[in-house]
Amino acid sequence: MQKFKLRKAVFPVAGLGTRFLPATKASPKEMLPVVDKPLIQYAVEEAYSAGIRHMIFVTGRNKRAIEDHFDTAYELENELEMADKHALLSLVRSVQPNDMNFSYVRQPRSLGLGHAVLCAEHLVGQEAFAVLLADDLMVGPKGGEPVMSQMAAQFEELQQSIIAIQEVPAEQTRRYGIVAGDEVRPGLIKISHMVEKPAPEDAPSRMGVAGRYILTPAVFEHIRNQSGGVGGEIQLTDGIAGLMRDESVYGFQYAGKRYDCGSKEGFLEATVELALQHPEVGAHFRNYLENLQIGWSGKERRLDKSL
Repeated sequence: MQKFKLRKAVFPVAGLGTRFLPATKASPKEMLPVVDKPLIQYAVEEAYSAGIRHMIFVTGRNKRAIEDHFDTAYELENELEMADKHALLSLVRSVQPNDMNFSYVRQPRSLGLGHAVLCAEHLVGQEAFAVLLADDLMVGPKGGEPVMSQMAAQFEELQQSIIAIQEVPAEQTRRYGIVAGDEVRPGLIKISHMVEKPAPEDAPSRMGVAGRYILTPAVFEHIRNQSGGVGGEIQLTDGIAGLMRDESVYGFQYAGKRYDCGSKEGFLEATVELALQHPEVGAHFRNYLENLQIGWSGKERRLDKSL
């Protein structure tokens, strides 16, 4: 049996980001900043922490800012060096470590997440690969491993496709791919059923797929041969469901927290909570929130000290 080594990650970033218009009219949603880093950088750093060194971006029109962000900014670096701003210079250079490689491919039409992943097939080849959705900002537990690192450790042992899962409210099953299966050990299930965005009454469980995957290359054939799914799109969930006929696929309940930064509410939650944890601005921001006069009455305002 071939032993896979996880070296590549695919970032589908061709979406239009319509829920954040007009902010995303000319700027990619993946470049929206949470405190001082864009969403896409959080995802790339998470992949890098898991030992992945080849980052593959599936882009679309008006996504040039993502390429520029991970490119060398010669003029900026020269200005910082001339001004002896070495801390800022190191910060700028840290965006693209010397051992990190980037590739870009266009998704010519918006045909779904499965199609976006298929666009990267020629760059992935016959290797296992991760898929990270940048608008799902994933934070590992305090003092613990990032989510993709947790998944990579599971994959190293199992050598089978793994999907990050979390329990979701019953009324929200329409927003997720939903899986069900048998528990192999605490936090890990062998998936037997998978359906994309079911109605609550049709959902096989409340375990929703989060925006992190590690997949074997056999999934490409199943994506390629499927017909259009929900909304006429080529769904990644359907491709994985096909893969399950040939290989085992596991669901992993990760430790940490997911922020749905594809929604305004989730983006604001991430901004506030990560700002409170930021070493530079956290203390000041906490003091600001504790003394903020919201204008409500009748209920005590308390700030969670664990953040």
